[in-house]
Amino acid sequence: MTPFPPPTRVAIDHDDYHAEFVGHTADGRQFFLTTPFRFASDEDPGEEFVALFLFDAAGTFLEAHIDSLGPRATLDRAHAQSVHDARLASLGPVTYGRIEVAPFGVDRFGTTFGLLLREDTEFTEDGEDPWWVELEPGNYMAFTSPWDSGEYDT
Repeated sequence: MTPFPPPTRVAIDHDDYHAEFVGHTADGRQFFLTTPFRFASDEDPGEEFVALFLFDAAGTFLEAHIDSLGPRATLDRAHAQSVHDARLASLGPVTYGRIEVAPFGVDRFGTTFGLLLREDTEFTEDGEDPWWVELEPGNYMAFTSPWDSGEYDT
């Protein structure tokens, strides 16, 4: 049994890459607008999404609005941008900046979305925190301790 409990909050700092659309709404909620994806394979064409995750002021998950954009190979980029812009506009005035939110998961389109906890004891050296929080699907943002750093791996 690991001496490290799973994290209850993860900080995400606003940046110009995967965390470009994180911040706060005028009513105090926290938001994360992102573009998750399922990888394509020989058996699966994959799928692109726009996901808006909303949290209360304390970082507790409230709801997810997730739009399927279809397979990457046939992605209509103008439509994808329109969906993204509409989700952002639905928030009203926002302030971009650091958010601190709880890990969560929701199932949509036969896929689990969210900031999912994963314990990796196989590759963790003695004395290291084995927990990861990964943005899924796509695992394109992965967080490790310290949980308040706001930084992520891609």
